[in-house]
Amino acid sequence: MRVLALQQNGRLVRSLKAPALPLSALPPTLRSLWRRWKVKPRDVAALVLASRGVWTRNERERQARRLAGLARAIRIISDVEAAYRGALGNQPGILLLAGTGSIALGRTASGRWVRRGGMGPLLGDEGSAFWIGREYLRSVTKGEDFAPARGIVNSPNAVARIAALAPRVMTRAARGDRQARAIVRSAQRHLADLVIELAPALKIKGPIRLSWAGSLLENPKFRAGVVRAARGGGAAVTLTRPGESPVYAAAQFAIELARKSYFRE
Repeated sequence: MRVLALQQNGRLVRSLKAPALPLSALPPTLRSLWRRWKVKPRDVAALVLASRGVWTRNERERQARRLAGLARAIRIISDVEAAYRGALGNQPGILLLAGTGSIALGRTASGRWVRRGGMGPLLGDEGSAFWIGREYLRSVTKGEDFAPARGIVNSPNAVARIAALAPRVMTRAARGDRQARAIVRSAQRHLADLVIELAPALKIKGPIRLSWAGSLLENPKFRAGVVRAARGGGAAVTLTRPGESPVYAAAQFAIELARKSYFRE
């Protein structure tokens, strides 16, 4: 969990880094934080929450109701939207995110959002750290009863533990392990497919700005392989380095929301 408090001129006032919480625990946590920071809710012009699991309008409205009373204006956005805003601002393009999960989020010239992937470990997340870890476990167990693997998959935090295997697989691939290299190349193709499928829906003339987020794509060699695969599949993309962090982008969005709310008043 990351919290940034900015003045409307953009100056950082407060910040917090803490362990992740379920969304249901967020309202009392923020109320406590406001008291600790000696901030009254009426003095918070706008609050933007960027989180996973809030893609639909109903999901966003439900979370906004939970946070009611913590600020004069409240907006709920997905975590990948915050990552997009940090990477590409309000410009059209594609944000490819590959961490524990995977998703490609596109923005058209008119500001409409379009996505591919992001269905979670049960229905999707191809090419993600979880996918890499799962394929690695499959390759080493070969369908046999392998006690260490069974301990991981039966644990309460199985998805996170499986995803945590991805760096090991990528290290093995870099050292020439054939099995690991095959898994990594396949992951790159899966991520490239998200970009290839999304690109035509944006209807952007000329090269499409492509930026990235997530632990896997922080690896330059892995990222380069994804871009090569996307271009090889026909996606005309130009790589754009992320401009700022998702949390700072969410805070900047709160400033925009505060200004709009002020003029409405």
